[in-house]
Amino acid sequence: MKETLTHANLVQHIIAGTPILAINTTNEARSIRLIQSAVARAVKDIGVHQWNCLHATPGSAPGAVSGTELSNPAVEALANAIQQEGAGVFTFMDMQWFWHDDAKLQRLLLDFSQQRAQSGHKCLIFLGRELEVPKALQSHVVLLSHPLPNAAEISSFLEKMGTSDPFLDKLLQEPGAMEHMVRAALGLDLIRLERALRLARVIRSGQLEEVVLALHLDKKRAVQQSGVLEFVDNNLQEDQIGGMENLKHWMEKREQAFGAAQLAAGENLPSGVLLMGISGCGKSLFVKAIAARWKLPLLRLDMATVYAGTYGSPEHSLNQACALAEAMAPCVLWIDELESGISTQGFKSGGGASSRVLGYFLTWMQEKAAPVFVAATANAIEMLPAEVLRKGRFDEIFYIALPALEERKAIFSIHLQRQGFAAEEFDPETLAHSSKGFSGAEIEQAVASARFEALAQQRPMTQKDIMEALGRTVPISVTMAEQIKKIEAWAFKRAVPASAAPSV
Repeated sequence: MKETLTHANLVQHIIAGTPILAINTTNEARSIRLIQSAVARAVKDIGVHQWNCLHATPGSAPGAVSGTELSNPAVEALANAIQQEGAGVFTFMDMQWFWHDDAKLQRLLLDFSQQRAQSGHKCLIFLGRELEVPKALQSHVVLLSHPLPNAAEISSFLEKMGTSDPFLDKLLQEPGAMEHMVRAALGLDLIRLERALRLARVIRSGQLEEVVLALHLDKKRAVQQSGVLEFVDNNLQEDQIGGMENLKHWMEKREQAFGAAQLAAGENLPSGVLLMGISGCGKSLFVKAIAARWKLPLLRLDMATVYAGTYGSPEHSLNQACALAEAMAPCVLWIDELESGISTQGFKSGGGASSRVLGYFLTWMQEKAAPVFVAATANAIEMLPAEVLRKGRFDEIFYIALPALEERKAIFSIHLQRQGFAAEEFDPETLAHSSKGFSGAEIEQAVASARFEALAQQRPMTQKDIMEALGRTVPISVTMAEQIKKIEAWAFKRAVPASAAPSV
């Protein structure tokens, strides 16, 4: 993992005389402000000079790096910076466009790093988005990553912005406004945050709820633009899930111990749960229920996207996803079908990439400091490496079986109400007995199919329609009987049953 850039460790690097730093950042202006603040604290009377491929920054200190009119301005600017006498911190934007294929530029940096004793108190800092250091320089460059702003930085930014913005200043006077706005803005860069607030001022009514909604919408766009994660709109309620009493009780105990409000704020938030079991039995549904009950944003990570290569190497994509989840914390990170990206078979076919993805994931799960609740689902848990399943990675492993009789009754009632019918007009008891071995998804489809048949014949739906739909369905307990027996045998002593009721 890259070292995270903070004000404290940047001060330490400057005092220690680290010759070359490279900073991955999405906001150059924000990173430069941090550099200027760190330099002012670390060394007195030292200039911070800036360069990009077009010109030296206007208004920079005397001796600002130049050389933009040459065929290769980067080499000239770098040479000028190195040759200048005395101490100084020189920041370079756009250097990633030049240094990979330029031998002279790489030699300048190698010599500067190796002859540090003669260079004086001088530091070269390179800024860029997804910065990749050339292999020849990697052992000479300290690579840092400037994360998205945390709650304290966002709060400070809002306070400062409010001093010159009457609209924002008025909003911040409302009780609890700062807390609500900071939580809504977590995961946004300051550029996007300022833009969202200006847009909210123009198109919204000026109510706090409307502005918070605007921030949420912009955060959703930011997540979608990242490509690796999906921001899931989620208004699911717990009463829309039938059964799984043990799983619900697990959540209730944590709420009793720590308080629902504290969990929603990320305090004492558990590490996560692994939900395994038969397809169509409600694993994904319960992940949504966890996020909705604890009022946390829900982010979905598809392991197929990680390995697709669209957003870089698998390890880079996973790193990017985890970093964004930490920036948006507290939140729920939903990893769907975990075994499709982290499995023992994947190591044999995927080679080094699969091993690196597993290593990064395990390290992140163990060391993440941000309150990110990881809710992973798996259909074939026996494919997962033992390292993932050991205690400490997840708080608990739950097995979700086919719904029992009472659970099927509840599921029928839920889906009848969703289709606009009163459950009392039907006989859920008979329907539950007639659907033994059906998954929740198959029960939902039977009710939907029955309603469609009744609409096609332009008449009200009856219980007979549902019974006929059930009769036309071959349940998963029949088509996958052997696989289900294997899953149940694995889970017998290795996982906690999500349901308190016996499977009938």
